[in-house]
Amino acid sequence: MVEKYPNLTLDVEDDGLARLTLSRPDDANSADLALAKDFSDAARQLADDDRVRAVLLTGEGKMFCGGGDVKSFAAETDLGPKLREITTHLHSGVSRLVRLDAPVVAAVQGSAAGAGLGLAMAADLVLAGESAKFVMAYTGIGLSPDGASTYFLPRLVGARRALELTLTNRVLSAAEALDWGLVNTVVPDDELSTAAENLARRLSAGPTKSFGASKRLLRDSWSASLETQMESESEELAAAGHRADGVEGIAAFVEKRRPDFTGR
Repeated sequence: MVEKYPNLTLDVEDDGLARLTLSRPDDANSADLALAKDFSDAARQLADDDRVRAVLLTGEGKMFCGGGDVKSFAAETDLGPKLREITTHLHSGVSRLVRLDAPVVAAVQGSAAGAGLGLAMAADLVLAGESAKFVMAYTGIGLSPDGASTYFLPRLVGARRALELTLTNRVLSAAEALDWGLVNTVVPDDELSTAAENLARRLSAGPTKSFGASKRLLRDSWSASLETQMESESEELAAAGHRADGVEGIAAFVEKRRPDFTGR
């Protein structure tokens, strides 16, 4: 199934790999109201589609995402309401994407700036081309962050570094982003697409519900007490024991063979 929006493409393949591609290459895949609405709707489709077992998030052209569409912002006589409307749709999409059982892999080329950095951080795993750059950028134009960047950034790099990136707009190279924990892997630019697809396709063959449970446990641990977290672990583990993939995974281990997960 291929769903073509004006500003992005969603393609769910037969093996459960979903490709979500930002498609405003002439505008650095920047987020205006139309793209934010498309992103929210595509994320809703992903959340509602039981076939989806992994998501590959990419940007068309030379850049992953250059952040907000600043040129369109300049045309507004009263920018505040427009920014609120854009972020309402963008944040709805981010929330749905983050809460998928299916792992989300982002492939970053060129630049991830502003909201583009937020989208990259919202992914579960991030691969970057070796020439990629990462920057918050908001305070450089007198704005404040969005796209869940203030949620993810301090969790990934720590409070001091998060403040440094936000207040100084320091640009991180791909190597620095790897060192700081913003990305998982850096590969040569010409290998990025293949490496990201291989990882996403491998995850799409995995135990999707188990991935989802693991993501929830790790995410919720930030606000849970020790006892609450351990109770959540018990509940999720017990639920996994009833699922087809749990039964298959244990059987495959005992029989010394590769498991055949179905995502159920």
